[in-house]
Amino acid sequence: MTITLTLLVPVLTAILLLCIPKDKTPQLRMTALFGSLATLAFSLALLGRFDSANAGFQFIEEYKWVPSLEINYHVGLDGISLFLVVLSALLTPIAILCSWKSVEKRVREFHIALLLLTSGVIGVFVALDLMLFYVFWEVMLIPMYLLIGVWGSTERIRAAVKFFIYTMAGSLLMFLAILYLYKYTGTFSVEEIYKNQLTGTAGMLCFLAFALSFAIKVPLFPVHTWLPDAHTEAPTAGSVILAGVLLKLGIYGFIRFAIPFFPEAASAAAPWISILAIVGIIFGALMCFVQEDMKRLIAYSSVSHMGFVVLGLFTYTSGSLQGVEGSVLHMVNHGISTGALFLLIGSIYERRHTRRLSDYGGLAPVAPRLAIIFFITTLSSIGLPFLNGFVGEFLILQGAYSQNIFYAAFAGLGIILGAVYMLSLYRRLFFGETDRRENAELKDLDGRELAFLLPLVALMVLLGLFSPWFTAKIQPSIEHWLKLVGTGGG
Repeated sequence: MTITLTLLVPVLTAILLLCIPKDKTPQLRMTALFGSLATLAFSLALLGRFDSANAGFQFIEEYKWVPSLEINYHVGLDGISLFLVVLSALLTPIAILCSWKSVEKRVREFHIALLLLTSGVIGVFVALDLMLFYVFWEVMLIPMYLLIGVWGSTERIRAAVKFFIYTMAGSLLMFLAILYLYKYTGTFSVEEIYKNQLTGTAGMLCFLAFALSFAIKVPLFPVHTWLPDAHTEAPTAGSVILAGVLLKLGIYGFIRFAIPFFPEAASAAAPWISILAIVGIIFGALMCFVQEDMKRLIAYSSVSHMGFVVLGLFTYTSGSLQGVEGSVLHMVNHGISTGALFLLIGSIYERRHTRRLSDYGGLAPVAPRLAIIFFITTLSSIGLPFLNGFVGEFLILQGAYSQNIFYAAFAGLGIILGAVYMLSLYRRLFFGETDRRENAELKDLDGRELAFLLPLVALMVLLGLFSPWFTAKIQPSIEHWLKLVGTGGG
């Protein structure tokens, strides 16, 4: 029942918020925070009880939902989804804390949307019934749309509509492919569909339908254009969840559904997808150099980083355990590092109400705590050894080299460019003369901000220093997955 409780607690908390008068803002915030912390506690219970030696699904729960259509409530998780569930649960209380002062209108509705989004995201990661997965996939769209459209910046409506249209376009094609799969296999069970893999022209068309939906969510070049707008206009909490969790849903969809359902089509498309991933790595990095808006810069850096993740995943065609392992690990690393970057930028924006880089400079002596945490996060993002970003990038490069030396060369160029634009961002923010009165009077991070930033900094160090503990839980499931898609575990 632990998985079900992890799913239900955010929903029950959202219902409880409806019973609290909307003018009781402190009670609304505290109730939402306690509900999110309870969800985190249940996810950590899953982590503590997880059997690292078991490559299959664990904590399985299955109940009849719509018997006439054979749609079941069927959930479980393995090493691939384990840390993504924990990451989703961790970022929710952090998102609530970071919004404690910045969100002042419709506080109850804001927290309800955030909690329902958490439940939807976790549901995607644990669903083992294809129709149940699709329900969760669509459920999470509405809260994210509202978070951008209601609590976003000046161009929030345009960004929210763009996000909605992109996501819905891909989802509808995927829904048609799901219906065809049901007609072909007679089941919505993910594990049963694994035994009846679809090949030929039908397999290729269905793969393309799934792949488009997941590529939009990653987002993979050239269907990435919704992301910079969504990040720029979303509130800080929305950006944290979007970068930390929602982008990972596309990669997870490829791993859990698109590739093992249609291995023949996926293998044929792999070189083309790898090329698009490399284009995204370089394009995203180059776009960072011309951004004046800090949030937009980090958004384009996400396009580049997620290109790394896609490149690592599709090294599976050469049987690269390291590449796929690095891809899964880097999803978690990116969620931690980029989530922290958005939190830091949000904290600066709350003080100065501008995100233009040209408005800053010389913040290091004024706000030393902010400067130190931003520096550690920057080093984590560029993959400094002994921090979390290094491990995933190294494994991906190793997998890319085994696939094609040119893949590794372009990916390496992306890492170099990433170091340049991130260190340049840090230099422009924190060094130089403090020549503006607003910057000279900038307040340093307070206790609330340290409470949600320090756990992420600790994870950056722990994932960097003790990565074998994490990879030990991931590796058996990846080896099993490689056998499932017919590449072994080289």
